[in-house]
Amino acid sequence: MSIRSMNVTRRRALTIAATAVTVALAAAGCGDGGSAPALPGQADGQKVAQSVFDAAPVASDADIPAGSTMDMIRKRGYLNVGGSLDAPLLSQQNPVSGDIEGFDADMAKLLAKYIIGKPEVKTVTIGTQTREAMLQAKSVDAVFQTYTITPQRATQVAFAGPYLTSGLAVAVRKDETSIKGVKDLAGKTVIVGANTPAVTALPSAAPGSKQVAFATDPQAVQALLQKRGDAYVQDFTLLASNAKTNPGMKVVGDPFTTEAYGIGLTREDTQFKEFVNNWLRKIQADGTWSKVWQSTLGSVVEGGTPTPPAIGSVEGS
Repeated sequence: MSIRSMNVTRRRALTIAATAVTVALAAAGCGDGGSAPALPGQADGQKVAQSVFDAAPVASDADIPAGSTMDMIRKRGYLNVGGSLDAPLLSQQNPVSGDIEGFDADMAKLLAKYIIGKPEVKTVTIGTQTREAMLQAKSVDAVFQTYTITPQRATQVAFAGPYLTSGLAVAVRKDETSIKGVKDLAGKTVIVGANTPAVTALPSAAPGSKQVAFATDPQAVQALLQKRGDAYVQDFTLLASNAKTNPGMKVVGDPFTTEAYGIGLTREDTQFKEFVNNWLRKIQADGTWSKVWQSTLGSVVEGGTPTPPAIGSVEGS
């Protein structure tokens, strides 16, 4: 099982064709459709426990050669990360505490803990169009921003990982029990975003389904809750965010397309890439990755924790 997607601000514009992706999960909201969503940082399962950071691994001195990027970061005292502040469940600033929370944000904190011995991170907000330039200029040490690994991007930057995968998934109303995944959409009326990958993916994934397209994500969610369609098909990370803030819906079944995310690094720094990949293997093996998943994206998921993607498993990584 796995997960996908781009910067949330970009994902919100459904008129921009998103790249298809995959996440093997099923997300669920709780409460009734009229309930107010919990604020980030409240006891809603989104915040990773301090004990996870306390128990997270720290690199030995032998793993950090003098003069290396890791050595520079350790001496500086914080990891400089390019990321987002407005991506629910991935990297969102808590309006109460000011902390940046979510899967990407907490992964960055864990890398900082591995290098420095404490989860000290400075997040620089960057746009999807400036990530390569920021890395090439060494304005940031790494990019954690649902950064899709592609061969073309890999000619400009290095990708550690993948550390996460995503894809198209199915959302239904919370009281729906007959639809458990995309195969159950055959013959159903399915809500899609206009010009999104769902438009072309559904005919083969759910033969006989009828599509009803909406221009924006909020319109599509509202249509689902108003029973103007049986299900809504969209990228998993966007649906998970919707389920978090609209408890009248849930995400079900396994996503049925695939996209892999990597940690963006400076392309020439092969030593740092190897270091980050070794760290990823450690936190996957010791269960830390799973704990972060369960506290963030997994807080809206029915079922077990997905298996982390294999390091170096996609072209460009």
